[in-house]
Amino acid sequence: MAGWFELSNSSDGQFRFVLKAGNGEVILTSELYKAKASAESGIASVQANSGTDERYEKKEASNGKFHFNLKAANHQIIGSSQMYATAQSRDAGIASVKTNGSSKTIKDNT
Repeated sequence: MAGWFELSNSSDGQFRFVLKAGNGEVILTSELYKAKASAESGIASVQANSGTDERYEKKEASNGKFHFNLKAANHQIIGSSQMYATAQSRDAGIASVKTNGSSKTIKDNT
């Protein structure tokens, strides 16, 4: 099964989206947006940028865990990953975003 985006409201009325893999696991989480249209633009940016290697910023946290950010061409962060125990699992997360990020399926839970 292919992945999908889920668009939802936060507790303070703002909007966010997550990208889920085909197994339902969250693989990318957006920032909070004040307007629904801005969150939808964020989804479009993931769709456009997720296939490009240079858009991924690989990071290691001070606690030794690994994570990544997906950035747009203007270097703004579009979405961030969870923390991973190993660099290899982080890289598998990036591969999953590359595979699922072009999904046109958006589940609107707002």
